[in-house]
Amino acid sequence: MSMRFLLTKLLRAFLTLVLAVTFVFVVLRMSGDPVTQMLPDDTPAAVIAEYRAMWGLDRPLPEQYLRYIGGIAQGDFGFSFRDDRPALDVVLERLPLTLQLGLTALGLTLLLGLGAGILAALNRGTTVDHATMAFTILGHSMPNFFLGILMILLFAMTWRVLPSSGAGSFEHLIMPAVTLGTSYAATVGRFTRSSLLEVLHQPFMRTARAKGVPFRRRILNHALPNAGIPIVTVVGLRVGALIGGAVVVEPVFAWPGVGQLLVNAVAFRDLAVVQTVVLLIAFTMIAMNFLVDILYGWLDPRIGVGRREARA
Repeated sequence: MSMRFLLTKLLRAFLTLVLAVTFVFVVLRMSGDPVTQMLPDDTPAAVIAEYRAMWGLDRPLPEQYLRYIGGIAQGDFGFSFRDDRPALDVVLERLPLTLQLGLTALGLTLLLGLGAGILAALNRGTTVDHATMAFTILGHSMPNFFLGILMILLFAMTWRVLPSSGAGSFEHLIMPAVTLGTSYAATVGRFTRSSLLEVLHQPFMRTARAKGVPFRRRILNHALPNAGIPIVTVVGLRVGALIGGAVVVEPVFAWPGVGQLLVNAVAFRDLAVVQTVVLLIAFTMIAMNFLVDILYGWLDPRIGVGRREARA
């Protein structure tokens, strides 16, 4: 893997993050004045002007942008209008619960998705293959919020075996994690099956079989590594989208994480918190894409060499 390859990917990640910061700032400022939407309609103009000056919203938009960029460079993401404390502290306070939910959902995604894809590929055309693919299609097409509501109706209200909302125990984690991980597992399963099927019919796999290489070793040491790039791509994108997916799942189960915080911040027009959460999601996606690019170069060294090296 060449240094030029790494620097190019790092520069692209940095430029993408700058564009994301700019886009979030501009769009939120275009959506209206948060002060007039937070205060009552009969609030005197002097009070509105005082709040706008206190939060720096009375300054020209370019100056607000430069102050915002300068603040981010120093770790200052602004103050929460609602909580009257640093927005970053408000978000970091909720982040551990979202990470707990996201990592649990990721474990389910890898376990179910990779397992289903490998099982379907090794039993192509059989009842097992058809049943597995039917499961993946159902999981991929069912909206997260609908699956969450359905699970609440069954496990919390009908059978009364799991709590319907809140956090604090393993039982509270089960339904949100399953809801978030199911659709991602369906996507990973479909990509794993198609990628593995393509590799299983390559000549080197027939050669390994002819040489008497055991079946398990052929799959683990030959098939899966060569089928890894498409699988790494979709898994990386799903990992990056876990925090974004929590925005949909957490309000359904009243899970007090970043997703629930974002919904409340949007409702209260808390610009600093909204900006911080959106930037956190963008940073996660960009970081995972960068990591996927690095894994590409590790799985297939031809990707990470420069053009001159490739020609040589």
